[in-house]
Amino acid sequence: MPPPSHRPSLDPLTTGAVGLAVVAVSSSAPLIAYAAAPALAIAFWRNLLAVAVLGPFSLARRRAEFRRLATGVGRREGLFCVLSGVALAGHFATWVPSAQLTTVATSTALVATQPVWQGLIARAQGRRLPRIVWIGIAVAVGGAAVATGVDVGVSGRAVLGDVLALAGAMFAAVYTAFGERARTSISTTTYTTICYGICALILLAMCLVGGVRLTGFDGRTWLAILALVVGAQLLGHSMFNYALQKIPATTVSVLILLEAPGAALLGWAWLGQVPRPYALLGMALLLAGVAVVVLGGRRAAPTALPTDPTPLHD
Repeated sequence: MPPPSHRPSLDPLTTGAVGLAVVAVSSSAPLIAYAAAPALAIAFWRNLLAVAVLGPFSLARRRAEFRRLATGVGRREGLFCVLSGVALAGHFATWVPSAQLTTVATSTALVATQPVWQGLIARAQGRRLPRIVWIGIAVAVGGAAVATGVDVGVSGRAVLGDVLALAGAMFAAVYTAFGERARTSISTTTYTTICYGICALILLAMCLVGGVRLTGFDGRTWLAILALVVGAQLLGHSMFNYALQKIPATTVSVLILLEAPGAALLGWAWLGQVPRPYALLGMALLLAGVAVVVLGGRRAAPTALPTDPTPLHD
């Protein structure tokens, strides 16, 4: 999979979209903790309902784009959308169970290694990241580990959970990488409609095979799921996907780590979960690492590539 073509310069709209996305995804963990439903069921509904919102708009406004993705020169980009949805489902299917097999802190810290895998994917695509970016990634990931109070278990059950959390990080990196590639020539709504739709279908199959309950939740849980759809999914994931047209996938994956301090603050405000002192230190390291990656990444020279179809903006 070749790397994406040179992006337009960063603008205030994209910067605002990233800021909104960080705030939105920060609400995910507190809302999941608040909802009385299986995590995989929540993941299924948030993707399906997002498609229900985006689908009619996409089909009404982007019919020509859907036709291009199904036939002719657009098939490659259409495949990237599908593969991105498969990877997103893989992320949910591995990371969610990991939190039940190992500690939540360990699971969170290991899935925070996503930027490392994102950097390796970028290198495999032929892009050399500046040393300062790798330093920033290390500081950010280390800060996430400190913030969550990682405590790696030694039992067979815990080891399986650790492996699944790492797999979740890898799937998240692949999801972002395919999204970065697709977004060079596909509008945000078309990409997210296909990606979330594929993800929802795979998660539905997993829930049916695994006997995961999908209905019968109380009103409070459905409100939490709707809040996840509006916040974490439509304003979170979708805004990060929008930003992939102008921000490298490696930088986006590091920015996603800001979900940790955001979720901690919301957990403090909503659930009364006061952060421990070492968590504050870890968050400070995480923020420093993110700043290093963002500033260092701006110094990286863009890679010239063959021209793609004209990008479509949302």
